[in-house]
Amino acid sequence: MSNAEDPRVPFVRTLMPVWLVTAVWDFICATGLHVFAYHGTPARLWQGVAFTVLGPRALVGGATAVAAGLILHLAVALVWSALLVGALRAWPALRRAIRNPGGAFMVAVAYGPLIWLVMSLVVIPLATGQPAKFGHRWWVQLGVHVPFVALPLVFTARRVLRNR
Repeated sequence: MSNAEDPRVPFVRTLMPVWLVTAVWDFICATGLHVFAYHGTPARLWQGVAFTVLGPRALVGGATAVAAGLILHLAVALVWSALLVGALRAWPALRRAIRNPGGAFMVAVAYGPLIWLVMSLVVIPLATGQPAKFGHRWWVQLGVHVPFVALPLVFTARRVLRNR
């Protein structure tokens, strides 16, 4: 029995580093992309995230809306991290796949776009009542979810599970 499936290794102890690395890396990369590629401000990015739950008032909500966007960001990173860690604990084939860097990379290449597709086609439209807009930024997000989200997520999970 590997550590990933050992019931003595609590799920939360495995999840915490995966979640924190994913949340921090995604925060840095999303903020950088928004500032340098889209010439926006960090505050506007996180207000935009808060928009999904607060609606238009998030765009004028100041620090409160920024905080709401950051909390939402942390919650979303937690969910996607928990789904991956849970899948790794449940499926030996997936654990075997990430044992080598090439397999971990392939899992990330699949998981990153999956995250964006579910978020943009299901979660955000359900939260906002508006369908996805398939412009340039939508396609950029589809691509950047591999290096910004899935690679740190999968490789951190790989390392945590290997060390436990």
